[in-house]
Amino acid sequence: METTDTTQGGPPEAGSPLMDYPFHRPSAVEVPPVYEELRAKCPVAHVRLPSGDEGYVVTRYDDVRTVLADARFSRAATIAPDAPQLTATPPVPGSLFTTDAPEHTRLRRLVSRTFTARRVQEMRPRIQELTDGLLDEMEKSQGPVDLNTALAFPLPVMVICELLGVPFEDRDRFREWSDAFVSLTAHSQEETLAQRQQMLGYLAELVKRKREEPTDDLIGALVAAHDEEGSLNEYELIVMAATILVAGHETTVSMIGKCVLTLLRHPEHLAALREHPEMLDHAIEELLRVNPIGDGGPLRITLEDVEIGGTVIPKGSAVLAAVCSANQDPERFPGAQPDEFDPARAAAVHHVAFGHGPHFCVGASLARAELQIVISSLLKRFPDLRLAEDVESLELTTGMMVHGLSRLPVAW
Repeated sequence: METTDTTQGGPPEAGSPLMDYPFHRPSAVEVPPVYEELRAKCPVAHVRLPSGDEGYVVTRYDDVRTVLADARFSRAATIAPDAPQLTATPPVPGSLFTTDAPEHTRLRRLVSRTFTARRVQEMRPRIQELTDGLLDEMEKSQGPVDLNTALAFPLPVMVICELLGVPFEDRDRFREWSDAFVSLTAHSQEETLAQRQQMLGYLAELVKRKREEPTDDLIGALVAAHDEEGSLNEYELIVMAATILVAGHETTVSMIGKCVLTLLRHPEHLAALREHPEMLDHAIEELLRVNPIGDGGPLRITLEDVEIGGTVIPKGSAVLAAVCSANQDPERFPGAQPDEFDPARAAAVHHVAFGHGPHFCVGASLARAELQIVISSLLKRFPDLRLAEDVESLELTTGMMVHGLSRLPVAW
């Protein structure tokens, strides 16, 4: 069957060829424009996924929230042998991303205490210390620098390494492994499986060391939960560590760069935030809304026929909730154009950047803290921070579930 070129024209009519997913992005600062047309005319789009399987992409805000929260859309069903897949490489079973209640509830409870608002508040001085150290080094260079290299990548990695108890000096190794975990088309199936096995093997050895020499970190706590409480098995322990290591830095690395770029493209809002720093927390919610880290996912499978957006999605179908489309739905985000950054937008707090329902991002409070500290520190340290190149020269990484800037050159 032929596929539709989503860079031209509108969404397909009933019975027309499938659309290829993921959709085309015209630049580093735009979401796929086809989402606007899909919300208006075809809110549940029939697509061909990178694996070659067929599936559905849901695009309107209310429908996206339904997919994210309704138990009829299952994550656990994605690991069934005959389930349609997002990529050629099947997902990792037994993780927070591939379980439903009650297994998901049990696993999530083991780590949620680490990410409570109180615990994150206690971490803020250390995050600030790490940020200041990186900015000190950045300042010495006198610019221009790649903000990704100087700040956006090392900070979240330092934070998640300390939290988990993973040696920071191994960061280059698990950066490569992590990229394979979130690959859509950037890696072959063989490469992805090999990188996964290397990462899980590395973490298995780390768990063994922590069992011999107990530590006061998250992996140490998970080891104790396994050995003393029997709350999870050895495989679940290792997969949990891998899940948090990947999710804890891939998304935040991407978000820091994209949020800073948005501010640099809007100097009038940047000046207002310097003048009124109390506006920053709300502005970050708007930055999260307009800067999606991906098009959608993880994948879900329908456990029965489900009607949504006027379309009946058959049992056993692959479904993606397009968070980036939901966050620009004018029905939910009125006022200024929904694709425009408006730090005063009252509805910004209703974004679904961290998901919704039982799989709401367990590390949302930590991600917010990192963004608040990074952006406020940049504003103070570099009052004349600016892009060192035209925005048209910037590019997003491709073939990945997480879209980050490949580089972000800045000067001051």
